[in-house]
Amino acid sequence: MSDAQAALRLGRLLTRSEAKGVADRLADGDTLTAALKAVAPGQREEAKRLLEAIASGPGAANQHIALLRAVEGARAVPTTLTPLWTMPGHLAQSGPLTTSVPYLVDNARHTVTCSTFNFQRTSGLWTALQRASQRAEVAVRVYLDTRAADDRGPFPAPTTTEVAEHLKPAEVWRTKTFDGAYVRNHAKFLAIDHHLLLVTSANFSWSAENNNVEFGVLIDNPNLTETVEREMSEAEETLYERVSCR
Repeated sequence: MSDAQAALRLGRLLTRSEAKGVADRLADGDTLTAALKAVAPGQREEAKRLLEAIASGPGAANQHIALLRAVEGARAVPTTLTPLWTMPGHLAQSGPLTTSVPYLVDNARHTVTCSTFNFQRTSGLWTALQRASQRAEVAVRVYLDTRAADDRGPFPAPTTTEVAEHLKPAEVWRTKTFDGAYVRNHAKFLAIDHHLLLVTSANFSWSAENNNVEFGVLIDNPNLTETVEREMSEAEETLYERVSCR
């Protein structure tokens, strides 16, 4: 494999945030193996193989950093906004429908982060997330509201434990008490591959995806998407707890 072929494959393999993370760690003096912890687990061996094919030995780190900065810059695309609708009878005239959301998840390459009030088994996302969770190269992370999922009402949703079992080995986080009261997780979004961010009014159920009037925006912006993911990650230990499978 030529250097040019290896560089091309690396550019296709890494997301902007991964390229930046590895370059930052190498610049701080980390070894290549340690720096590659910034890459999704399923992609690390291939990324290492490609980088070592381009340069190895003394001085390789500087060449790696230069290449990774190029990948980072090439993936810093301008923001694009797409409206996403649900209307009975498919009356929406602009943008794709909410029913297209499973397609976004099915085409994720590295990561899917989902935040929702609760799930319904009738949702297309319910099965799409399970498919994504079974792909070794995709890391799936889900945030749920404890009471919405675990309190049994007339139309019970899957419990937080059932969600964790359904999506195993994905990480599932549920709200816990803060200042003496349960936190309510009402944020509804999907973040895919650190650059696509869907913010929507729709709950993840068949009716919301097919019958209601719902509106969302699909945003292609790595900086915004990574910021949202980071905010949720940093709030985990304070506002959420990891759900253990049975």
